[in-house]
Amino acid sequence: MTVNIKEVDTLVVGAGQAGIAMSEHLTRQGVPHLVLEKNRIAEAWRTNRWDSLVANGPAWHDRFPSMEFSDVDQDCFVPKDQVADYFNDYVKKFELPVISGIEVSNVEKNKEGSGFIVQTSDGVFHAQHIVSATGPFQSPVIPSIATEDHGIHQMHSADYRNPEALPEGAVLVIGAGSSGVQIADELLQSGKTVYLSVGPHDRPPRSYRGRDFVWWLGVLGLWDVPANEPGKEHVTIAVSGAEGGKTIDFRQLAERGMKLVGRTQSFNQSTVLFSNDLADNIRAGDDNYLSLLDRADAYIADNGLDLPEEPEARELLPDSHCMTNPTIELDMKAAGIQSIIWATGYSTDYSWLNVDAFDDNNQPKHHRGVSKQTGVYFLGLPWLSRRGSSFIWGVWHDAKYIADQIVIQRQYKQYKQYTSPAAK
Repeated sequence: MTVNIKEVDTLVVGAGQAGIAMSEHLTRQGVPHLVLEKNRIAEAWRTNRWDSLVANGPAWHDRFPSMEFSDVDQDCFVPKDQVADYFNDYVKKFELPVISGIEVSNVEKNKEGSGFIVQTSDGVFHAQHIVSATGPFQSPVIPSIATEDHGIHQMHSADYRNPEALPEGAVLVIGAGSSGVQIADELLQSGKTVYLSVGPHDRPPRSYRGRDFVWWLGVLGLWDVPANEPGKEHVTIAVSGAEGGKTIDFRQLAERGMKLVGRTQSFNQSTVLFSNDLADNIRAGDDNYLSLLDRADAYIADNGLDLPEEPEARELLPDSHCMTNPTIELDMKAAGIQSIIWATGYSTDYSWLNVDAFDDNNQPKHHRGVSKQTGVYFLGLPWLSRRGSSFIWGVWHDAKYIADQIVIQRQYKQYKQYTSPAAK
């Protein structure tokens, strides 16, 4: 039986922010391509996040350079559905070749020639270049230490929607990055008793001296840091755009009644054990916070900027009772805990990409998104080229670099040996 194979120069897999950025640059450079998306455009923003989620950066910053958000204050933090609408409008404005409802199931080298054979739910494609734009948030991770007590309602933060969807009773939120803190704060405001397990974290100010922290990271060159600091590979960032944007202060959360504990170590039936590291984690977060204020003050002085002083930003509340008398062991039944929310991140799933582009841990092996497998590229991953790589604007700049590399490879392939007139 003859298989009808569809030919395309470049195939982009995924139509979230990475795939759309990639398509814009390929379109600008005249590279024939398609973007395949198994769901809707920017589906994760609509259905894989909680109801009240907003972007973590202001609208003027968390966008592509080619189009602003419409009908919003540019200093606001845009709700998730409007972020998804932005990407849909972007595809329409730039007439990008995005096809929804097609799932890619397998990519492998073409054994009979160049390029790759791509199996999809809409037939077979033959592509010279493959861009994986599926991002880092593919498979929610719940650690193996999770309790086997079936009387406890457990879920990943990806499945959390709102406080009303949880059972009655107290909640243990494990993970104090942006997602964990915002969910815990929302639950606390709803009237629930909340325990928050806090690990190592960076804690930048939401704003300082009239400028949002994204501005400070920009002028201080911190978005362009090319690699994570050794020892900080698993350190989360505690920052929030909720309620108009606010600096996360764990001492203040404790003062409002949130019960803070250290990193979750293990479960033994209904008992949970925590590390005795809560105070150290919070103080290290304070140091990170204060160091950014120091750098911002120095920048203002060096550049003669007229920005209002903010001495109150350096005022920290006293150590809370949960820091000075930490909870190391907790009987969840006695504490009334009926739910656990695991805000513990995601893993990647490249089971569909069967090419020689991975290391021994099945992680992409690449330089700035250009993999060791010629013709395969990765986009949207944290620290792909720098600190800003996983952010909306950062992925746009990474996509431009990858598009340039694809154009270069196309030019080499189109080379025909030059023969001088004298040799004819």
